[in-house]
Amino acid sequence: MWPLYAAGFTTAFGAHGIAANLGGRSEDRVTSLLVLGGLLALYDGAEVLLKPVFGTLADRIGARPVLLGGLVAFAAASALYVVVDRPGLLWAARLGQGAAASAFSPAASALVARLNPAAGHGRAYGSYGFYKSIGYTLGPLLGGVLVWAGGLRLLFGVLTVLGAAVAVWALFSVPRVPPLPRTRQTVLDLARRLTDPAFLTPTAALAGATAALSVGVGFLPVSGAAAGLGTVATGAAVSVLAACAAVVQPRAGRALDAGRLTARAGIGAGLLTAAAGLVCATLPGLTGVLLAAALIGVGTGLITPLGFAALAGGTPRERLGQTMGAAELGRELGDAGGPLLVAVVATVGTLAYGFGVLAVLLAVGPVVGVVLGSRVGGGRRGRV
Repeated sequence: MWPLYAAGFTTAFGAHGIAANLGGRSEDRVTSLLVLGGLLALYDGAEVLLKPVFGTLADRIGARPVLLGGLVAFAAASALYVVVDRPGLLWAARLGQGAAASAFSPAASALVARLNPAAGHGRAYGSYGFYKSIGYTLGPLLGGVLVWAGGLRLLFGVLTVLGAAVAVWALFSVPRVPPLPRTRQTVLDLARRLTDPAFLTPTAALAGATAALSVGVGFLPVSGAAAGLGTVATGAAVSVLAACAAVVQPRAGRALDAGRLTARAGIGAGLLTAAAGLVCATLPGLTGVLLAAALIGVGTGLITPLGFAALAGGTPRERLGQTMGAAELGRELGDAGGPLLVAVVATVGTLAYGFGVLAVLLAVGPVVGVVLGSRVGGGRRGRV
């Protein structure tokens, strides 16, 4: 499992480490806001388009080859900008990293399920989410140190070594997991499965959690600055958010496996907790920012392992890659849609209104789930 955790760390560290430092203080920094926006969108755009494709490929040929190929491609794409420092290759490297992450991220998620019994999915996904959260937390910080020391090329060089090292580790440590026999699936069958509440409910919860997380990381510093807080205080608040998410995920997974928590109760509590955090973000001063960060972190930490465990429990094992790729697509849409929604509402009104609208949308989820009696997965683990 450790190479899979390292793969999760790699995709998170690579995504946030570069994104947070493209406009940093170095000779090769990006100085145009238009170019910066394009480079940021390029990585996420590749993931949105390709994750379902590579997830399906993992079901067809096996998740391990897709994992290894994606990691090697990530290292190769990162090396492009290290070899030649040109703007065009920066675009190519960023696109290549996004495409490669689209391959090894859903493959790693599928392998987490294949290599663990159903009764241990909560713990496994909790640990996987923990190391991804560590990557999200350390990416901006360590990336900033590397860019300060040697520019973007040094950061890309470190990512080259990281991707290659994890690929070699996985080659020797991750066992071969042959693809399972699959019945023929029509487009109608796929549409029916992806519109089933067993898929839609946890995927929507994961998208909501990612939206809250992205809004917290992006907009809590803005509200803190408006209250007169310095960059150290707002940076610490974002670190609190990431740390809470990292600490809660393994505990939530273990509680699910031990029967102390159901997916339905945990996901509902997570959505309500994240919504409460967004409401706290409307409070003035450091207290509001810290409360918001802690509650959003706890909420997303609850939802993430329970959502993936529910998806794994409610999916035929021969279709795990396709399901995880589609679920990752839902998370990417939440990652982009949450900040966009808050920004649009804040433009019309204030940032507090933006937080409030997203809070209402998250809180509606558990209520709708109770009213409709939605079901995720099966048995003890899957009811939402």
